[in-house]
Amino acid sequence: MGRGGASKDRIDGPHRKCIATGEVQPKFGLIRFVLGPDALVVPDVAGKLPGRGVYVAADRSALETAVKKKLFARAFKAPVQVPDGLVDEVERQLTRRVIELISLARRSGSAVAGYEKVKDMLAKEEGQVLIQAVDGSARGKTKLSTPHFGTYIGFLTADQLGMAFGRETVIHAALASGGLTKRVVEEAQRLKGVRQKDDDGSGHREGKRAL
Repeated sequence: MGRGGASKDRIDGPHRKCIATGEVQPKFGLIRFVLGPDALVVPDVAGKLPGRGVYVAADRSALETAVKKKLFARAFKAPVQVPDGLVDEVERQLTRRVIELISLARRSGSAVAGYEKVKDMLAKEEGQVLIQAVDGSARGKTKLSTPHFGTYIGFLTADQLGMAFGRETVIHAALASGGLTKRVVEEAQRLKGVRQKDDDGSGHREGKRAL
């Protein structure tokens, strides 16, 4: 597991250098920033905004270092404006991105919610990712186990999972292999890196890879 929760298993694709750590790593484990109007530093979590970009590892301490030491101005080689709460804004955008991807997976039929549906998917060995709300009952969550060679995501709230499934709240969810699952896992890895708390607080028996 690399900085920001990025798995070292994936080494393909373009690499970029983090302006805070100096490490070169795959782009999927970094956060891109561009300059917006009035030289404002803007996070580009989707990596699609126009203009020259600079990169910071998906790691809260790296992001805070970039802000504190004024590394954006050095990287862009120009005066810049860093908005207050930039790191928190990155976290909000990544959270929204993970929720949206899970929602898309649900619409494509590769994501289910609810204890019984999740239990059934796991029993049939169709599930690759187990997702449980951080604020759900620890006792209830331990009744489900992460798929072998799968991934556990346990830091989204019940309200956030509910948004992904069009419900008020969701405690248990699962993703089947294929489809958008790989993207969900990658974005969840980035989000895990920039969150304040590193412990998911679930007391869950982790599988091969927990986020």
